[in-house]
Amino acid sequence: MGTRYSHGYLNYPVYAFSQDYRHGHVEDWHEHERIQLIHTLTGVIRIQTEAGTWVTPPGRGVWIPAGQSHSLHISGDVLACGVFIDPLARADLIQECRVVAVPPLLRELITAAQNIQEEIHPFSRNERVLELILDEVRQLYDLPFNLPEPRHPGLLALCTAVRAQLNLPWSIEHAAQHVHMSSKTFSRHFQKETGLNFSQWLRQAKLLHAMTELALNKPVLGVALDLGYDSPSAFSAMFRRETGMSPSEYIQQFQ
Repeated sequence: MGTRYSHGYLNYPVYAFSQDYRHGHVEDWHEHERIQLIHTLTGVIRIQTEAGTWVTPPGRGVWIPAGQSHSLHISGDVLACGVFIDPLARADLIQECRVVAVPPLLRELITAAQNIQEEIHPFSRNERVLELILDEVRQLYDLPFNLPEPRHPGLLALCTAVRAQLNLPWSIEHAAQHVHMSSKTFSRHFQKETGLNFSQWLRQAKLLHAMTELALNKPVLGVALDLGYDSPSAFSAMFRRETGMSPSEYIQQFQ
């Protein structure tokens, strides 16, 4: 378990919590009766589901639907807060796992909700705080920090092999040979299974790995070489294009 866990008033469709995790902590596969929104303040949380992987760096959040089996993998010492939400609290709540931006208003509302330790009375300030949280979570927008996984056994084995050797110069032809398919057949099946072409998936796999490694304060040069880039500048260009910040700017979030 994490080093600390606290929460607000439980008997309401939404309640806030805070949680600390030590580096290297793993929560094995489990699920919740409520929707869980985890807002990462420091460190990185990697969430694994049968559908793929989601990575949430500091300042972002991950939305996990009720009943969604998942595991958590912690990189760096993580401080997190968030909310548990009754899936019936609103009719249009998201039903898929996603990494989301957490705006300042929602962050402050979650902080206020953590301090609620008493019964929620109708028309009270505490009720308005919690109801506003339910309004705000309906407006969260997605961030592309996820990696879908195929269900086809051969393609899944390929993806596992690729993630274990991201430094290799994986090409469509190389990947197709790995699963004993023609390049054309492989490309068609991979796109159908993941929603991404192989080049997009490979770039995303490298990005998520880099986000986790940089969070552990590993040198940019070392991360770039581990991912098969010839130079830090090529790696930095990819990282900025995908995240909107340079690797050094990303690292500063952990200082």
